[in-house]
Amino acid sequence: QVQLVESGGGLVQPGGSLRLSCKASGFTFSHSAMHWYRQAPGKGREFVAGISSSTDATNYGDSVKGRFTISKDNAENTVYLQMNSLKPEDTATYICSSTVYGYRYWGQGTQVTVSS
Repeated sequence: QVQLVESGGGLVQPGGSLRLSCKASGFTFSHSAMHWYRQAPGKGREFVAGISSSTDATNYGDSVKGRFTISKDNAENTVYLQMNSLKPEDTATYICSSTVYGYRYWGQGTQVTVSS
């Protein structure tokens, strides 16, 4: 079974920071690309960040470049999303995803609310 469990969401003030975690199990984490998406109420799913399995190359959605950083720890089977300089428009459910042998899997998501 492939399982992705996010944590670290919560309420933060504008300009603040949060670090999200996604704990993976049920597959060879080091061989799998990992991704973060987000979805706000009434809006579609938006790509946030991704990290490759083979080279650790990263890419980011335009709206978060320079503010968010994706990283992973293969020993812990965990991918992280460090979010800095948060804005109210970053408020969304953040969803962890993995690509495993060509298939896409999704976590349940963790809520991030940016508000003063």
